[in-house]
Amino acid sequence: MQPFSFATTAQILCEAGAAVRLASLCREREAGAVLIVTDPGISRFGLLDAVLPGFAAEGVRVAVYDQVLADPPEAIVLAAVEQAKAMHAELIIGFGGGSSMDVAKLVALLAHPQCAQGLADIYGVGNAKGKRLPLIQVPTTAGTGSEVTQIAIITTGETTKMGVVSPLLLPDLAVLDADLTLGLPPAVTAATGIDAMVHAIESYTSKLKKNPLSDLLAREALRLLAANLHEAVHNGRNREARQAMLLGALLAGQAFANAPVAAVHALAYPLGGHFHIPHGLSNALVLPHVLRFNAPAAAPLYAELAPLLLGARLQPGPVEHLAEQFVAELAELSPRCGLPSRLRDAGVPEAMLAQLANDAMLQQRLLVNNPREVSEADALAIYQAAY
Repeated sequence: MQPFSFATTAQILCEAGAAVRLASLCREREAGAVLIVTDPGISRFGLLDAVLPGFAAEGVRVAVYDQVLADPPEAIVLAAVEQAKAMHAELIIGFGGGSSMDVAKLVALLAHPQCAQGLADIYGVGNAKGKRLPLIQVPTTAGTGSEVTQIAIITTGETTKMGVVSPLLLPDLAVLDADLTLGLPPAVTAATGIDAMVHAIESYTSKLKKNPLSDLLAREALRLLAANLHEAVHNGRNREARQAMLLGALLAGQAFANAPVAAVHALAYPLGGHFHIPHGLSNALVLPHVLRFNAPAAAPLYAELAPLLLGARLQPGPVEHLAEQFVAELAELSPRCGLPSRLRDAGVPEAMLAQLANDAMLQQRLLVNNPREVSEADALAIYQAAY
């Protein structure tokens, strides 16, 4: 066994309906002023309506910053930090999808009264220093796993993104409440669910930091997600399926936070940067093509995961046959869930494929984890296969 370290969120509360108790959870942490970081859709659809009254009852001041955008730019982070400072926030809640939770992590860090760093100082691995405010994360999609990861991704230019990676970003509490996900549209449910499956698969095949604990989490994550994705997409009011999807996404997040993702994500990021394709859909579009490319190196691992995905439908045979069934099943997920399965169907022009391949090569922090080395020519061939 290789030496490894493992870090994750200190406490996890997995309970449908738990979000209505957020105020008391803040009071338990002796917070007198709380900023909730979220997006306009959360406010518009009333997901905070049952949550906010509890704060007055607990005697806790609360404010809501609800301007987070998908692929949040730096200006959003800085505006939320200013609001947190102005109200002397003592605890930050990230409430929403991955973007809201990523912004909340950075607000908790940069709004701490003793913070001497600016946003530009903390990009990269291990550059964030000092302390952060207490942080609670409440995911409203079952996908990113941001509630248990030590990374936040921010858009820094027209098409470029930067990451902040630090154990300081791991929250104190993650609250998994299926009631918050019951109204998610099928397409969002599908894309975020496939995103979580990618996290589990890439963690399980991660070249450098794969370890027994991440493997255990990745396998259980994939089992939960595969067993519940169809029901969550096609019968979105099924609370049990929704809770299972949230737990699966969290376990996948724990896995990839410690055994990082690789080429699927590296090739997905330029799609989001150039065309604002949602992150989960970007992953889904390139997933089967990256796995086929990786199969010469990763087939034994894909074969180990195949029973979790296919169950009794898996046809016995040699490793290569099991791996091919695994990839073929994943290729069917998008059309089955009503998502586009080709780049052309997602509005990507063929003339941009070379630029995408060039941009993907900038994601070396991810590509080093891939089970097979990826050249720019390989990336272009994968995009062409996905087109």
